[in-house]
Amino acid sequence: MLLAHPALLDELVRRYTALERALASGDDDPATRRGREDVVYTLCVSTGTRDIDAALAAARHRLDRRDPGAAGARAALRLPEA
Repeated sequence: MLLAHPALLDELVRRYTALERALASGDDDPATRRGREDVVYTLCVSTGTRDIDAALAAARHRLDRRDPGAAGARAALRLPEA
């Protein structure tokens, strides 16, 4: 299986988090919803999973293996945990 570059996974998780926050704060713009759908699809494809929770868990696992200190940084940024 091909593995996505960690920098790509990190960017996708950050974009997903930003879009989720925007939607949770009341942003009902169709472009925001479409952007979230696109990021969810790309995360799932990039991690070989079929749902966003599994994709986020797989991305975090891959990122944490690359840089164990990154888990703390993601927690400080309040990025979603699986």
